[in-house]
Amino acid sequence: MYTVHYPTMSDGLPSLYEGFENHLRCVTRADMKPCTTRRVIGVIPNAYVLFILREFHVQAMPQTRAIVSIENVVASASINQRVDLNLITKKFVDVEYHPEQFPGLVFRLKVPKTATLVFSSGKMVCTGAKSEELSRKAVNEVVRRLKAGGIPIKNKAEIVIQNIVASANLGGKIDLEEAARKLPKSMYEPEQFPGLIHRMPDPKTVILLFASGKLVCTGAKKEAEVYRAVNNLHVMLEEKKLMLY
Repeated sequence: MYTVHYPTMSDGLPSLYEGFENHLRCVTRADMKPCTTRRVIGVIPNAYVLFILREFHVQAMPQTRAIVSIENVVASASINQRVDLNLITKKFVDVEYHPEQFPGLVFRLKVPKTATLVFSSGKMVCTGAKSEELSRKAVNEVVRRLKAGGIPIKNKAEIVIQNIVASANLGGKIDLEEAARKLPKSMYEPEQFPGLIHRMPDPKTVILLFASGKLVCTGAKKEAEVYRAVNNLHVMLEEKKLMLY
């Protein structure tokens, strides 16, 4: 019998959820009742269940639910034109610009709370946002304020999410020395760093794992990848009996 942990709308995976649900609607149970994602799949042939798990990246649910928090989203942007940073400093007294120390200007927003580096080439880097949406909103707000302040900008910002940093708590202790032996692509040197470094190929992320069960995930380009990476590791730790509750 398989207990399926399916993605939910709150996980930020609507397309994956809908595709999984629609796919399972095509399957009927032995009692001829439609099988839905909210039930335990017990009578579908094993081969078909495994196909579904592979197809939709669905995994067994861990004993505890990881608490995940997005800490920082880094986005790059470009308006594809040059801007006069000295003119910006004259129009916006709150910006920070010290060209002798750093070639970029720092434009801070209180809502959403972010810092955006603006370069004379028209390129920008936004840090501090707590979600992809807020990161994009921050860049667009900086561009809007620059335009409103009299800075000649003709183009819309092209925004690309470069990195998402998240923290998580798996809800149990971990034997890091044993984990270093059993987890692939992992490195643990406690005399240099107290955490285990695990490199996950899919989704491509780097996870810093600590004995307390807390972790830091970096390298994801989408929030959905963060949740998938944390869940992948959590399940792997339980399968290898490395979690202590």
